Amino acid sequence: MWRELAPVGRHAGSRGYRRYAWTGADVECREWFRAQAEARGLVYEVDRNGNQWAWLGDPAAGDAVVTGSHLDSVPDGGAFDGPLGVVSSFAALDELRGRNARLDKPLAIVNFGDEEGARFGLACVGSRLAAGHLTVEQAHRLTDADGVTLPRAMEAAGYDPDAIGPDPERLARIGAFVELHVEQGRALDLSGDPVGIAGAIWPHGRWRFDFRGEANHAGTTRLADRRDPMLPYAETVLAARREARLAGAVATFGKIAVEPNGVNAIPSLVRGWLDSRAADQTSLDQVLAGVEKAAREHAAAHGVDLDVVRESFTPVVEFDHALRDELARILGEAAPDLDVPVLGTGAGHDAGILSGSVPTAMLFVRNPTGVSHSPAEHAAEDDCVAGVRALADVLEGLART
Repeated sequence: MWRELAPVGRHAGSRGYRRYAWTGADVECREWFRAQAEARGLVYEVDRNGNQWAWLGDPAAGDAVVTGSHLDSVPDGGAFDGPLGVVSSFAALDELRGRNARLDKPLAIVNFGDEEGARFGLACVGSRLAAGHLTVEQAHRLTDADGVTLPRAMEAAGYDPDAIGPDPERLARIGAFVELHVEQGRALDLSGDPVGIAGAIWPHGRWRFDFRGEANHAGTTRLADRRDPMLPYAETVLAARREARLAGAVATFGKIAVEPNGVNAIPSLVRGWLDSRAADQTSLDQVLAGVEKAAREHAAAHGVDLDVVRESFTPVVEFDHALRDELARILGEAAPDLDVPVLGTGAGHDAGILSGSVPTAMLFVRNPTGVSHSPAEHAAEDDCVAGVRALADVLEGLART
């Protein structure tokens, strides 16, 4: 499975992946998912929001045990973020069948659409729509860098955008959702453990900073006469690093758009996107307040206007404690010599979005470098196998009455 999926959407120059929602690469990944489901005799369906489902057992029976992740990527992302969870889910099902495991509840594998938000700027669109965290009106206003709206993109890929919206009936069928994911850090590498359990997802969000100045000639305009928005933007980037360090958090300006974007032109607009995350809400608020204060001071000093817009936000997610404890119990019985630590994470996931609607939990697989959202992202084969076995143990334990 891994070899089949590996070439899809891989960029020859960067060697990273460009699997953006509703593009050709994404459609090819979705076709791969469908083929895997049909090859195993599973009931395949696509929900109203374009999320793919593969069912073993009656989907309508309720109290289902669901696993899976996503197949899309960030720009030039790695191979493991998302796909490891989907591939491991099919592999875990194969493992369970090989064991002749008794499953008393329906089992499903899901591929949530547009988890990374690389195309439309909002993460976890598929799960947000299903859980009602994103309204139909908001979804219809999502637009990519080329001006293509989400409905147009879905329609071009062969899906009905008029059907999107909350899906409480489907979520009500789910008794537990467990997402396996490559760790996006080095906690497991430092502890020497191949697999971990997620404790909580840090609160995190994305904010857009629009610095508006005045376009002018780069060669003829005196420095004293300039209203250059690039200057307060640059100082704000440094302020974000400083504020994050002081709060024990993280903050990154990872995306920028410049107008008119000419080498010999002073910009009229510099638009930068801030991603910030912290272990608690107070620390995150401290970072954002400090960054915005610095941005406004620097903008005023250069005669530049500033707008700050919150584009997305997810509060702290405490995964279901009872389910988390049950995962630890199952894994402890299945492999008494396996230490499975509980980890916090600064990355958002579909499991976090669904946590308010269904009991959710996560398993992490060791990432020896801690690198993620990069072609250098990696997990060793033996750790991936350990993850599959742990997931199979958990699914078997949860699916027994």
